[in-house]
Amino acid sequence: MSETIDFELTERHFGPFFPYLKRESVTDIDYNGKNIWITDLQKGRYQAPEIAGERFIMQFTHDIANCINKPFNQANKVLEADTKELRISIVHDSAALSGTSICIRKSPPIVRNTVASLLESGYVSFSVLSLLVNCVRAKMNFVFGGTPGVGKTECAKFFMQFIPKNERVITIEDSLELHYGDIHPGSDYVEMRVGNGFSYTDAIKACLRQNPQWLMLSEARSSEVRFLLEQWSTGVNGFSTIHVKDLKELPDRLLNMMGGEKDAERLENRIYEFVNIGILIRCIRTGGRLFRYIDQVCFFAREQEKNRIYMLVEDGKLISRELPDEVQKQLCRAGIRDAFFCHELQKWKPKEEGGAYEEEKDSCA
Repeated sequence: MSETIDFELTERHFGPFFPYLKRESVTDIDYNGKNIWITDLQKGRYQAPEIAGERFIMQFTHDIANCINKPFNQANKVLEADTKELRISIVHDSAALSGTSICIRKSPPIVRNTVASLLESGYVSFSVLSLLVNCVRAKMNFVFGGTPGVGKTECAKFFMQFIPKNERVITIEDSLELHYGDIHPGSDYVEMRVGNGFSYTDAIKACLRQNPQWLMLSEARSSEVRFLLEQWSTGVNGFSTIHVKDLKELPDRLLNMMGGEKDAERLENRIYEFVNIGILIRCIRTGGRLFRYIDQVCFFAREQEKNRIYMLVEDGKLISRELPDEVQKQLCRAGIRDAFFCHELQKWKPKEEGGAYEEEKDSCA
């Protein structure tokens, strides 16, 4: 688990990394032992011209180790630390034979996505965005999937803003990325951090006595998923992210994490019953830029003792408007009559929906 750095690191500490830390569009700075590589929301991934000399790397790793009072040597090959806005991971050159490996992930306390930017860029259509916002309002459980770096957490942060401030939200993370309190001042929230003998499972169990209405697990990784579903089965709602390439694989992925070979059928049924919505985010390169979009949206349902996936969005296109009966009931109970239209988003509705997205997709064909 990473340790928190409790004072500000400066340009002196970060050297050639520092200019990229100041750019809002940069999300990751990586060093592979020879070169610096940048991940930029606008430019994509590219090699930086700056050189990180051996002397600087030694000083940088020494500074980080001192900040968190941890050894970093051949016997202690991995160093992980957080600042309020950065997640730093370093692997010693005795393990990374190409040279000391450094990954710096930026996670500022802001919501990068806006309704206007998502619609204008073709990230999602108005109808699908309305549906997903309505599902937050109707208190459903979301799992955001995709490969590493596609923006699962950023997508989750965007939809969290539609949760009323008086509904208690508990976040569970090992590295601080959601920044719920900073982004939603005045809301009812509890931020839990795992580590130092306090595991994900411990945190989820502790939440039950903290009167949560929403439980946000930063990433589903292992057997704690079983306890997350138990919480969701009590009427607590929530979000989580997961590494997955296709939403059809999500139930099996969760089942494997839960490790319940002897009770696999019952656990699988619980997945279909308590995971309501799957969202898959994809990132492709087009015209020298990175293009992120919602590739798949589906509902999971257990109906008449059978498990079913309702696929609504495939390859970024709305292919069906069929909703599970239980989802329709939840929307009705929340006073939502048209699942695919959200009054809160009305002023952003384009005249001809999907134009920007279709143009972008055509250019990638």
